[in-house]
Amino acid sequence: QVLLVESGGGLVQAGGSLRLSCAASGRTFSISVVGWFRQAPGKEREFVAAINWRSERTSYADSVKGRFTISRDNAKNTAYLQMNNLKPDDTAVYYCAADFTGRPSYYSGARSMGEYDYWGQGTQVTVSS
Repeated sequence: QVLLVESGGGLVQAGGSLRLSCAASGRTFSISVVGWFRQAPGKEREFVAAINWRSERTSYADSVKGRFTISRDNAKNTAYLQMNNLKPDDTAVYYCAADFTGRPSYYSGARSMGEYDYWGQGTQVTVSS
């Protein structure tokens, strides 16, 4: 079992920055990938970014590429999502998720929710115009 807890959400003006954290506890040694997803009101949950826990290989949705950066601190069992130049369209609840399936080092994370085994409770990000 793994428990994921997100933090760092809040209200920010367009053009501002936030850093989200995803703290993992429990069977963290089995994590292969951590991904970030988001869900805006009335929309489906969508992929944002992912990181291979061992190789640190990353992948991003086109909509956030160049503005968001995913990283992880192995010693703290925490993944981060640094979000810069935020736009009102980034307003959503942000979720982190963990994939426990053994993955090769070149694997940078799935964009499909079904590939992830555990999910956090989410943190709200609101970007005002």
